Amino acid sequence: MTDLKRDPIKYVRDKAKAKYNKGSSCEICGTKENLDFHHYYTLTPLFNKWLGKNQINSEKQLLELRDSFIEQHLAELYDYTVTLCHTHHMQLHSIYGKDPPLSTAKKQERWVSIQREKNGII
Repeated sequence: MTDLKRDPIKYVRDKAKAKYNKGSSCEICGTKENLDFHHYYTLTPLFNKWLGKNQINSEKQLLELRDSFIEQHLAELYDYTVTLCHTHHMQLHSIYGKDPPLSTAKKQERWVSIQREKNGII
């Protein structure tokens, strides 16, 4: 992909962002400030796995195929997500890493649930 002006994931993220359903408060503590949108199935490893199965040779081809990626991963992009305050988002990533392996998605979801209980949010 020699003619790309940006990192390939940014082309997909820009298109997918329009449909994100970001909540109005942190799922863990309830704050309404400094909110982040978190994918349990982290977008970068998900996209890199997909790229390994799809040969992309140009920006034009990537733009044509990104809808296919989004369609194939609707659940991961829009359903397996959570709104967290920046503090809790960084705490989650300090445990699972910057780009958590896809295999940790259920563990991340369970971690959020446990933190909710600790904060008295049910």
